[in-house]
Amino acid sequence: MATAPGTGKRATIIEVAKLAGVSHQTVSRYLRSDTGMRPETREKIRDAIAELGYRPNIAARAMRDRRTGRLALLLPTDAAISALEVLEGATEAASAHGYVVEAVTLGGQAEKRHLRVLELADCGLFEGLVSLTPVPEVEQLAPTMSTPVAVETRYDESMRGIGELANASRITDLIEGLADRGHTTFLHVAGNYTNTSARYRRDVYLETIERLGLVSRGVIETDWDPQRARHGIANLPEGAGVTAVIAANDQLAAGVLAGAADRGWSVPDDLSVTGWDNSVVGATMPPGLTSVSVDYRLIGRRAIRRLLLLLDVEDPGGAEDGSLTEVIWRGSTGPGPAA
Repeated sequence: MATAPGTGKRATIIEVAKLAGVSHQTVSRYLRSDTGMRPETREKIRDAIAELGYRPNIAARAMRDRRTGRLALLLPTDAAISALEVLEGATEAASAHGYVVEAVTLGGQAEKRHLRVLELADCGLFEGLVSLTPVPEVEQLAPTMSTPVAVETRYDESMRGIGELANASRITDLIEGLADRGHTTFLHVAGNYTNTSARYRRDVYLETIERLGLVSRGVIETDWDPQRARHGIANLPEGAGVTAVIAANDQLAAGVLAGAADRGWSVPDDLSVTGWDNSVVGATMPPGLTSVSVDYRLIGRRAIRRLLLLLDVEDPGGAEDGSLTEVIWRGSTGPGPAA
């Protein structure tokens, strides 16, 4: 808790105003993200807040002007690790405008999820809500609700990527990049097809191979099990001629690397391998895994920006229309035999 110097008590807006040499009304305007304030005044207040460690009293502000400064980020119950990065991006975007973000999971039966959202909207704790999973009933009611609710469809009820998150076009970039390096014979190691992203990555793989006139030695189905990927590589027939493997994620790529080691193959000299997710382990372990990076923080920032627009916040930040994904080429991919 923020305290005034030498008192042990929470710093107040009055103390911030005194230190900055302005009125407490001016500090209040600053906290409401008043864009018409002079830059030098904003700097004085910002420095005073930092020196005192001041944090707004949410309860007092809510009683005074019915504002809580709190936004809710609604997630499916089975939150994935990536949800933490989404929350970080959302928090970053919200804090720039004086808001805090709280992650709330939507448990229970899917057909009753909208009731939970309506309950949260009516509880008075949040100034706005943004859901990353579809809630059709709420989307229909949203224009008439007093608490703004934005729906950014990114995940299904099991926290599996859908919509833009399931876009598999980077598989084409990987195959084209490897083909440019001289690879002609490929293999795909697929995930569980209940995941939209796994199906799309397999489909884009097959379409790209056919369009470029390359050779595919098939698709190994693993149900996201790295050991099945390992066995699939270890048991490839002699003379299959595979020199490049496109794995559906980094864990499966790790299984491919283990299978290559079982056969005494060197990566990337004998086999080039790619993954998806740009995991820290994949990036760190030798020879460094070529992978697709997903900017989950951008998802959080975009979601909060959409909600801030509903809250009539002026200048909530750029639209950030860049791609969510990027291919990161590393040492696990090298020239093919034709090169």
